[in-house]
Amino acid sequence: MQRSVNRIKTISGLVFLLSLLMLAGCATGTRSHHKMSEIRSGDFIIVTTTSKDTLSSLAAEYLNDPSKEWLISEFNHIKSLTPGQKLIIPLFSFNKSGLKSVGYQTVPVLAYYSFSENKPNKISITQDDFKAQMKYLKENNYHVIKLDQLLDFLDYKEQIPGKSVVITFDDGWSSVYDFATPILKKYGFPATFFIYTDFIGGGKAMSWKQIKELSEAGFDIQCQTKTHRNLATLKKKESFKEYFNSLEMEISYPKKLFKNKLNKECKCLAYPYGITNNLVIAMLKKHGYRAAFTVEQESNSFFIDNYKIRRSAIYGEYDIEKFKNKLSVFHNMELK
Repeated sequence: MQRSVNRIKTISGLVFLLSLLMLAGCATGTRSHHKMSEIRSGDFIIVTTTSKDTLSSLAAEYLNDPSKEWLISEFNHIKSLTPGQKLIIPLFSFNKSGLKSVGYQTVPVLAYYSFSENKPNKISITQDDFKAQMKYLKENNYHVIKLDQLLDFLDYKEQIPGKSVVITFDDGWSSVYDFATPILKKYGFPATFFIYTDFIGGGKAMSWKQIKELSEAGFDIQCQTKTHRNLATLKKKESFKEYFNSLEMEISYPKKLFKNKLNKECKCLAYPYGITNNLVIAMLKKHGYRAAFTVEQESNSFFIDNYKIRRSAIYGEYDIEKFKNKLSVFHNMELK
């Protein structure tokens, strides 16, 4: 609370400092490089931009990360720079929760399955449709973020861009490797692959070589159990003891296998068929999973249960308008 009060006082002081800086600029009629006009005040830096500056270059210089240009952009409510502009650079995450007076930020997690060359069906989309969807995200200033960034947002550790989206793929189909990954690489989009291990190396599945290649290229590999069974219900004639032992295997085995094959620590799981129960969640926690994902068709606020994170499945019959409807990044709600 005291830190929040101090920041409010700091912001008030910044308003005064910024006013002085603007008056000084008017008086001299000159534009100096921002290093010369730089003013530091606690968690903020005020600079006067030059023709050499971009949001990316300022983020690299002051935040040590050019990709955090969005932090400067959102704080100042701008999309581009003008030389001589007075700009405030925040050195902290000023809105970790995405909470505003009119509502709160939500993050869509998109779930894809398999791909086809030209004949879509319920779980398969065409490469052309996927290409159009990724192009739409890029051209409309959506930020495709990594799964770790989403989890840090849900854990109230880090702020993420206001128009954030996560991309995931289920099962481990080879068509994803063939058709989707070249497009993801073209746009520089990260993605997470939830794979059930018994599928690996099958006729239409990715091989270990392909999975390792994706992991080494920076894509995230996570678990979707061993056999893809429904974790939430007992099979016909299955005893509770057999069910319990099966859950142990489904949840623990993929972690060990990915660690052995990829030297990869699996910390997230996508529920087969999107279904879970309290026992499954307790077992995930026991085995060190940080989060798990359903296929409920909604976006996620910072207060969502980490073991019931929603995902919107993108089906083959979706046109671009249906795709847009899955991209809700803010929930309007008057807070009283």
